[in-house]
Amino acid sequence: MSHPHPELGPPPPLAEGGLRVTPLGGLGEIGRNMTVFEYGGRLLIVDCGVLFPEEEQPGIDLILPDFSSIRNRLDDIEGIVLTHGHEDHIGGVPYLLREKPDIPLIGSKLTLALIEAKLQEHRIRPYTLEVAEGNRERIGPFDCEFVAVNHSIPDALAVAIRTPAAMVVHTGDFKMDQLPLDNRLTDLHAFARLSEEGIDLLLTDSTNAEVPGFTPHERDISGVLRQVFAGARKRIIVASFASHVHRIQQILDAAHEYGRRVAFVGRSMVRNMGIARDLGYLKVPPGLVVDVKTLDDLPDHEVVLVCTGSQGEPMAALSRMANRDHQIRIVEGDTVILASSLIPGNENAVYRVINGLTRWGANVVHKGNAKVHVSGHASAGELLYFYNICRPKNLMPVHGEWRHLRANAELGALTGVPHDRIVIAEDGVTVDLVEGKAKISGKVQAGYVYVDGLSVGDVGEPALKDRKILGDEGIISVFVVVDSTTGKVTGGPHIQARGSGIEDSAFGEVIPKIADALEKSAQEGIADAHQLQQLIRRTLGKWVSDSYRRRPMILPVVVEV
Repeated sequence: MSHPHPELGPPPPLAEGGLRVTPLGGLGEIGRNMTVFEYGGRLLIVDCGVLFPEEEQPGIDLILPDFSSIRNRLDDIEGIVLTHGHEDHIGGVPYLLREKPDIPLIGSKLTLALIEAKLQEHRIRPYTLEVAEGNRERIGPFDCEFVAVNHSIPDALAVAIRTPAAMVVHTGDFKMDQLPLDNRLTDLHAFARLSEEGIDLLLTDSTNAEVPGFTPHERDISGVLRQVFAGARKRIIVASFASHVHRIQQILDAAHEYGRRVAFVGRSMVRNMGIARDLGYLKVPPGLVVDVKTLDDLPDHEVVLVCTGSQGEPMAALSRMANRDHQIRIVEGDTVILASSLIPGNENAVYRVINGLTRWGANVVHKGNAKVHVSGHASAGELLYFYNICRPKNLMPVHGEWRHLRANAELGALTGVPHDRIVIAEDGVTVDLVEGKAKISGKVQAGYVYVDGLSVGDVGEPALKDRKILGDEGIISVFVVVDSTTGKVTGGPHIQARGSGIEDSAFGEVIPKIADALEKSAQEGIADAHQLQQLIRRTLGKWVSDSYRRRPMILPVVVEV
């Protein structure tokens, strides 16, 4: 198995007749999925998603793939193939189209409807090509065939990309649910046909590669939901991803069965479920869904609220309910269902929300105490089965953390893929397929690009480090007025602290030390404001460290008069 080396340099020019695969996100992480294929000087992108921030990224809204390696080649992009409509696969599209709005988007009906609604908010009208399973479209030099796969959202597609260099199959996210709610199976017959033609490189979903056996059926949840609905005395509040149409369908079915009305809460939930209903993917009995404003007129035992926030996102509806910062107030006897898995890294935030809801008297039903979620990804048994059908000549696990990628690679090896034809890469690593063999050829820039409000890419790691220091240790500001000629102190030092845990009165001990240090520097003829700031920072920092074992941010302000 080949894997990247930290000292990889930029890749050489692509060999004539070769195909280059460059993942810009989704490897070593769950999210930010984006892969660039290059043949004959032209580019095809598969997916362009976002990653959601963790606790060590304070103030960040979203994390994007790094477009810098393709920024000078936007005119070479033939299109963006979107495998399905989840945020970790389509959320970055608006930010790429800001740079070139006429890049065509290729996807299924629901996927395109979801991204078009999102782009409307960004005031972008995209060029789109709607495809369905079984379709075959030529996109520049890339001959793309689309294959039905089953996932936790309708209309998911895998894509087989044919070029004169090779045929590559990218599964997107998939599982092999044999009893899907929409009766749309993963098309194993199509994969077997592609296998007979010869799959030169298979890029496959690794998320559940460590999980033995087969992923349970989505419909297995129905019985548990009915139990919860049957036992609920007051309101039922369900938190789910805003695009999990199959899960919401089961909630609607249970609500209809138990005589409850349903209201969607949150802009993305209202928007996405409206799209799914209008396109016929969500079957809604007449009169079942009502506006949230009408719920006050209904008794609690007839109410179901469906909202976002299953991952503990601070600004999502459920988190705000837990913090008593939402118009919907949790009361004793309410039932809250968290109908999704925990994305790695979100566990603390989710349990914080669960504790907050429980504090107000809610009965919280989640994956840890009831079967209210099944995964949308193939487990190890399904992947083995899949590899034996596809028989790829080369394998590149994608979509997963390092442990998932390695587990997936081992599964491929067990089914007979030679070890030297299994590529474990990471974001930015270029993989060249030349004369039938996949090999790592170099590395391009593929770091995190942070979205903070309206700012995209302006916040970097140094700013995040400062935010963490401010959050963990606080800030101390020092104000001093000095003579611009002599460097002598004419006012101050005045010290203020915020969040440091040090009382302002305690600084009486260090003010003379700062004054003495400034006096000595003046005697040595130092009058430069920057040097004086550094002197203040060192003097105060040493005192805080010695006295309190803390390292707050110190902000010295020197005013010259």
